[in-house]
Amino acid sequence: MAGENTYIHLDEKTIQKVDEQMPPEEELENLAEFFKVFGDVTRLKILIALRCSEMCVYDISTLLNMSQSAISHQLRVLKQLDLVKNRREGKTIFYSLADSHIVTILSQGLDHIEEG
Repeated sequence: MAGENTYIHLDEKTIQKVDEQMPPEEELENLAEFFKVFGDVTRLKILIALRCSEMCVYDISTLLNMSQSAISHQLRVLKQLDLVKNRREGKTIFYSLADSHIVTILSQGLDHIEEG
């Protein structure tokens, strides 16, 4: 049978080393949820726009040619995962990226795609 003659080598030191560095299951699940957010083109467009400038829902919806309710929905998702933050100025709420980590993730992702 195929595979019967396969050499199997168990490197216990490597397994132990990697196992000790493996994050807990809950952290891995949170990381998977975090990366799922980047799997939606609309959310990516919003994040890239906010990388350039703080914006309100109306401006984002105009830029992306989408309804304000659709943009608001996506901003709620992004806010729940701490990717964006907001501030109020009068009746207008302005959104921006939560921190420099998000800028780095977007920039490195784009660099990776552009290199390919």
